[in-house]
Amino acid sequence: MALYVYAITGAGHPCRLEGLTGVGAQPGALRTVTADRLCAVVSDVDEEVRPKRRDLTAHQEVQTSLMADGAVLPLQFGYIAADEQTVREALLQRADLYLDSLERVDGCAEYNIKASQDEEALLREILAEFPDARKLNDRIREGDTDPRLPLQLGELVATEVRGRQEALASGLVQALVGFARDHAVRAPVDGDVLNLSLLVHGDRKDEFLDAAAGLAEQVDGVEFRIGGPLPPYSFV
Repeated sequence: MALYVYAITGAGHPCRLEGLTGVGAQPGALRTVTADRLCAVVSDVDEEVRPKRRDLTAHQEVQTSLMADGAVLPLQFGYIAADEQTVREALLQRADLYLDSLERVDGCAEYNIKASQDEEALLREILAEFPDARKLNDRIREGDTDPRLPLQLGELVATEVRGRQEALASGLVQALVGFARDHAVRAPVDGDVLNLSLLVHGDRKDEFLDAAAGLAEQVDGVEFRIGGPLPPYSFV
């Protein structure tokens, strides 16, 4: 029978799975598959597992429970192996990589920081600081029908917005990466200017959160959203 694979841990991890529910309409019991110094937490599945809220929640609860007792490499939702032998072979073939990764994430949690900027305030700032942009905007507002004006203004403003947002994101990253064992920067979406994941050791958690809160107060017009502590999905 196919196996849904939740996570990889060291063979010495307690893997306390009592009370946890697996994924699927009829969840199979959670158990471990061990190969030498590694083990995988799995459950039987006989169907395609879709990202329903019930199953996403079950997947996350397994990760969170395992993480409370030691280092864990959480797999992304939806990973299915053909059988136990396939899982064992994967653990043996990539043992060095998995063991190194477990050592790297030991004692750490992932924090995700997203930042968005007040675009209207930024546009007002650009118009106030750039006479050329302000003149073009004034001509348009006064009724000048030259079709080139909106394009010229749009190009000028877009270039300046992009430059300022990239500089802002770079500055935020530099201010925070020193608190992390590792970091990953991803392309921001939905109007955000920053999408940063940090691998933060428990010993630096409070220091990191204080620094992030301080940045949120210092940088005008920027909204911060911090998620975590999370299983270290971005660092597996």
